[in-house]
Amino acid sequence: MTDLSALTDLFASRRYFRKFEGITRHLGRVAGMLHAEGSLSREEVEALTRYISALTFTFRALSLKYLLVGRDTGRFFGSLQIDAKESGFPVITELMTMANDAAQAGVHLRQAPTAHVLKEQMVQKIVGDHEIPTKLQFALSQRLYYEELARGDLFWARNDPKIVWLGGSSDRRRLLIHWAVYDSELNLPVIYLMECEDTGRTSLYEDQRRWPEAQAHLIAQSLGGLKLMTIAQGFDEDFDDLHPKRLRRFHLGPMYSSMYTSQSGPLLEVLASAQAPEGQDWALVWTEERLETEAPRTERTGWFSSRELQVFKRDPFRADSGMTAMDRAVILPQRPYQVLAERQPAGFSNVRKFVVSGQGRVLDYR
Repeated sequence: MTDLSALTDLFASRRYFRKFEGITRHLGRVAGMLHAEGSLSREEVEALTRYISALTFTFRALSLKYLLVGRDTGRFFGSLQIDAKESGFPVITELMTMANDAAQAGVHLRQAPTAHVLKEQMVQKIVGDHEIPTKLQFALSQRLYYEELARGDLFWARNDPKIVWLGGSSDRRRLLIHWAVYDSELNLPVIYLMECEDTGRTSLYEDQRRWPEAQAHLIAQSLGGLKLMTIAQGFDEDFDDLHPKRLRRFHLGPMYSSMYTSQSGPLLEVLASAQAPEGQDWALVWTEERLETEAPRTERTGWFSSRELQVFKRDPFRADSGMTAMDRAVILPQRPYQVLAERQPAGFSNVRKFVVSGQGRVLDYR
């Protein structure tokens, strides 16, 4: 069961958003390092960093929405709800509410005073009445929140599939299909990258029948509890002329922080022992699940017809895992890493460590 925590303290709420602003910046650097070593192609890293940037904008919008949490604004507007027990991220209802707000952002912006007018009124309140213009500050924060929503490019609860052309011939096109969801059970952003071959008569992104069907199918199967094998095989069987060759799933999180989360396990113990200063009390897990294919097989579908089906590689040590391999990494600042390296808790010897230096550089320790 999700353990919800409401950030009702003004300064704790702002520290939380500053923490994630730095974390998402480091995620982009990690993706760049994976590209430099050849683990991600140019197209894959571009797709991945696009979702990371969208996540940054989502946190920025939420920080504006809750900019004055805990202050008497004359209007109750709640506080940020986070999953403190498991993920450390906002709960999915925050993103669903934000999507509803985005649909009405234009109406709110037309009815509300401009930022310039609100700032002038704030100055008059301070100079003329010698009062802190809390209600005007709140109105401005909400104005900026809706402006951020109106700009778009945020990470939503559902981010529909998109196609990137990779090459190939006219009768066998290589495509990268990418999409992302905010998993409702895990309260985590999850990104999918699928490389597939298209042998349809019409290219997939021009096919007004297959592409909407493929999008709906992939989104419906984007559940954290489903194995990659289940997702890929279902897609392969439902679309005769689309052949998934590789499927990757990235879980961005959980985030651990002794100030904000209450997960059990060695990472939280490491953070508590490190007693790191503000902004360095965190660790984020980055997990990649990967499913790859072997040589395809042919299956007869009639007297004179057949279809191509993929044979997927299984992890030889975990045949029931539904994937070919899984890579785990943890991203954390220097001080917690020093404690982690000294303690060497069980299970972390094969976990890759990306360590953030005081200057913001990301160093790789295997």
